[in-house]
Amino acid sequence: MRVNKRQNVYHLEMEQKMGKKLTKNERNWILYDVGNSAFTLLIATILPIYFNYLAGNAGISSVDYLAYWGYAASVGTILVALAGPVLGTMADTKGFKKPFFTAAILTGVAGCALLGLAKGWLLFLVIYIIAKVGFSSSLIFYDSMLGDVTDEDRVDYVSSAGYAWGYIGSCVPFVLCLGIVLGAEKIGISMEMAMMISFAIVAIWWIGATVPLLKIYKQKHYVERQPGAIRNSFRRLGVTLKNVKNEKKIFLFLLAFFFFIDGVYTIIDMATAYGTALGFDSTKLLLALLVTQIVAFPFAIIFGKLANCYKTERLIMICIGAYFGIAVFAIFLREQWQFWILAVLVGMFQGGIQALSRSYFAKIIPPEKSGEYFGLMDICGKGASFLGTTVISLISQVTGHINIGVGSISLFFVIGMIMFRMAAAEK
Repeated sequence: MRVNKRQNVYHLEMEQKMGKKLTKNERNWILYDVGNSAFTLLIATILPIYFNYLAGNAGISSVDYLAYWGYAASVGTILVALAGPVLGTMADTKGFKKPFFTAAILTGVAGCALLGLAKGWLLFLVIYIIAKVGFSSSLIFYDSMLGDVTDEDRVDYVSSAGYAWGYIGSCVPFVLCLGIVLGAEKIGISMEMAMMISFAIVAIWWIGATVPLLKIYKQKHYVERQPGAIRNSFRRLGVTLKNVKNEKKIFLFLLAFFFFIDGVYTIIDMATAYGTALGFDSTKLLLALLVTQIVAFPFAIIFGKLANCYKTERLIMICIGAYFGIAVFAIFLREQWQFWILAVLVGMFQGGIQALSRSYFAKIIPPEKSGEYFGLMDICGKGASFLGTTVISLISQVTGHINIGVGSISLFFVIGMIMFRMAAAEK
C-alpha cells in the first residue's frame, strides 16, 4: 500500500512538472531546433535532388551520384567527429560556450547561402561539407545547453519538444522552397535561380530562429576559466577519455549509440538520394518526406509524454527495434508507394529515438562537463553516420545493387540494441 502511495505521489509530481508551461529559456532553446531543422530537411530532400541535377549535367551515373553524395556526407561528419570533443571540452570553460555556438552557426548559415552560387557538382559538394560542418558543430554546443535551460525532471519533455517543433516548424520554409523549385518554370526563373532563392530562405530562417536563444542564454554549468584555457581543455579531454571506460554506463551507452544512431542518421542523409537513384518521381519523394516531418511532430511529443510513465530505456529499445524493421523493409523497396510507407514509419520513431537519446545522456553525465561529453557523443553519432554512408556507398558500387547497400545498416541496429541493453543494466 505504501509503495502504491509513493508511486502515486511520484506520478503526480511528474505530471505537475510536465504540465508546467515552457519557460522562456526552454522556448528559445526549442526555437533553435525549429531553425536548424530547416537545414536538416533541406539536406534530406531538395539538396540531393539538386545535386543529382548538377551531376546529371556532368554525365555522372546514378550509382556514382549516390556514392559521391555519400562520400561528401561522410567527409563532413568525420571532420566534426574529430573536432567535436575538443571544441566541446573548450566550450565547457566559463563564458566559452556561447561564442563557440555563434561561430558554428555563422559558418553553417554562410555555407547554406553560398550553396546557391555553386554551378559545378564538385564545388557544390565542397560548400556543402563546410555548411554541414558548421551545422553539426552547432549541435554539439546546442545539445550541451539542455542542462542549462531546464531541470533534470523535464529534460525528456523539453528535448522531445525541441525535436517535435523542429519537425513541424521546418515545414514552413520547406513548403515555400518547394513551391519555388517546382514552380520555377511558371514563375519564369531557372532551376539554378530557384535553388539560390531557396538556400537564402533557409539561411534567413535558420539565423532568425537562433537570435532569441543567443540573446538570453547563460551558461550555468561550467569549468572555471584558468590560464592556458586551450591547453587545459586538451588535458581535461585526455583525463575524460582515460576515465570513460571506468564509467561503465556512459561507456556502454556511447558504444550502443554509435551503432543504433548510425542507421538513423544514414537514413536521414540518404533517403532522398536512395529514392532518386531508384528512379522515383522527385516531387512525390519530397512530398513523402514532408509527410515524415508532419508525422514526426505528434510522435515526438508522444514519446516525451510517455517518458513520464515508462522508463526512458524501454522507450529507446522500442525505437531501435522499430528502426531495425524499417531498415529491413528498405531492402525490398521497389515501388513509390512503399517509399510513402517508409516515410510514415520513419516519422513515427525518428524524433523519439533522437530526443530520448539526448535527454538520457544528459541525465547520466556530469552537468559541468556537458560540452565535453556531448562532444564524445558527437564522435559516436557522426562517426556512425560516416560509417553508415560509406558502407552504403561502397556496397552499392561493389554489388551494383543499391538495395543491398541500404539494407546493410540493419546490422548496426542489432548491435546497438545488444549494447544498449548492457548499458541499461548498469547502475
